[in-house]
Amino acid sequence: MLLLIAFPLLLLAICYGTILFAEDGRITTSNEYFIRIIPFVLIATAIWFLIAWMGHAAMIRLATGAKPLERTSNKRVYNLLENLCIAAGMKMPKLYIIPDDSLNAFASGINENNYSISLSTGIIEKLNDEELEGVLAHELTHIRNRDVRLLIISIIFVGIFSFLAEIAFRSLRFSGSKRSNKDGKGSGAIILFAIVITAVAYLISLLLRFGISRQREYLADAGASDLTKKPYALASALRKISGDPLIEAVESRDVAQLFIDNPKPSVHKSASWDNLFATHPPIETRIALLEQFA
Repeated sequence: MLLLIAFPLLLLAICYGTILFAEDGRITTSNEYFIRIIPFVLIATAIWFLIAWMGHAAMIRLATGAKPLERTSNKRVYNLLENLCIAAGMKMPKLYIIPDDSLNAFASGINENNYSISLSTGIIEKLNDEELEGVLAHELTHIRNRDVRLLIISIIFVGIFSFLAEIAFRSLRFSGSKRSNKDGKGSGAIILFAIVITAVAYLISLLLRFGISRQREYLADAGASDLTKKPYALASALRKISGDPLIEAVESRDVAQLFIDNPKPSVHKSASWDNLFATHPPIETRIALLEQFA
């Protein structure tokens, strides 16, 4: 609920700041314009959210190339997941398979009717039963803790800011290509808007990654260990996953946040600023913590 309230408020704050700048700080005039646009901003945000909320599952499947995994084609995976769901007292989520030899998995969904777990072909073929059970338990814990719902909400709203930032920069480029000094202030307003909207979108993205992904991964590891009573199996699975976790078909970093491991494509990891704001804890640390209880 806090996320649902905070994002529209931030969006309105950005709109108000832009109007205030464009009106030379005239508060009365800015307030009048702002009051007029509030309904339009909220309606547009609600439409965006509803479309993404209803279509997120299809969008994720499209981004990952996931296809339904039938029980008849892989009884082993179904039996492992079914036993875990019985032990946890949960409704069994849907199963999908990603046709990729790399090792990775993720859970998604917003309620019991559309919760799902997606596994790559590689992770099914290269993990033994205990290791695969640990991975499935990890993803089930994400579902039990409502992590997937929270993360999907955050991805939807961050997408709004990213979209607005793209519009702002495209407007800036278009304005610059005209090379006209007739409306220097208008260009200045566009520049400020682009800077503000980009900074806010990036800040929100960082806060969400810190607040959701890292801690939730540790909790999911702990929940999987408690459910299976085999922390060593999940540790072994993570070690194998760390060797080849990159699903090449997945280009969206938003979707990659859902994975059990979100690797960095950069070779020079120590020099990457993005490592300071990684969505997942170091997999070596997770393995070491699990092995302490093995």
